[in-house]
Amino acid sequence: MRIRDVLKAKPAGVLTVEPTTPVPSLLAALAARGVGAAVVVDDAGGVVGMVSERDVVRHLHHRGRAVLTDTVASIMTAPVTTCGPDDEVDSLGAIMTERRIRHLPVLEDGKLTGIVSIGDVVATRLDMLEAHRTQLEAYIAG
Repeated sequence: MRIRDVLKAKPAGVLTVEPTTPVPSLLAALAARGVGAAVVVDDAGGVVGMVSERDVVRHLHHRGRAVLTDTVASIMTAPVTTCGPDDEVDSLGAIMTERRIRHLPVLEDGKLTGIVSIGDVVATRLDMLEAHRTQLEAYIAG
């Protein structure tokens, strides 16, 4: 299965923030959308980083409350690993596990078209396994 298929089952839209976004505004946006990460984009819409709840927590641990007076640029992860809509779900699962990445922006022709999470990958793989099991049961039952 391809990432394009995974995106069809997800709500449209990706939470994006600019590098100059204050960290408290990032936290409010994450909470309002009920998501764990945002794609950091420049003025032209190009992907320049990723920022997640984990980034905030790590920086809070190391720097204390001072991180709440900073901008996303000071805590974001860059460069960003991305994927394309024609990439296979299985290969992305391996990449995400190896690199300890939970979110991947999806780019098509250099433009942000979606985001996939490790949860999306796991759910898709479970659905595929269930479909295979059902097919095997039907085959065995004749």
